[in-house]
Amino acid sequence: MLRGLLTVILVVVLVAGVFVVLRDDGVLEQVTADNVEQALLDNRVPAPLAACMGPRLADRLTIAQLRALKRAAPEEGERTIPLTTKEVTERFNRIDDREAVEQLALAAGACTFDLMLEGR
Repeated sequence: MLRGLLTVILVVVLVAGVFVVLRDDGVLEQVTADNVEQALLDNRVPAPLAACMGPRLADRLTIAQLRALKRAAPEEGERTIPLTTKEVTERFNRIDDREAVEQLALAAGACTFDLMLEGR
């Protein structure tokens, strides 16, 4: 009987551990700067800027916030790169996460400034 109880406890602990590891924000879904950089490149951010922004965003945003930023991707009928203030505003409004937008803007601004100083 004790052996059966220990087996049940072990199974429950293992299932709970698997849930923690495999859930959306679990260990298996860690964000790396390379993932963020590639997502920026996929959205036509220039390579030097993406290389600078990737580590900053990966360090400062949660996985949920990084997912929220994906909502700024162009939808059907939209330009790849927003060219007007209205288009930019509409995309930022879709993100619906003020902190994520702030961190994106801060990273873009800081990296642009750094790259200007480096002469790139």
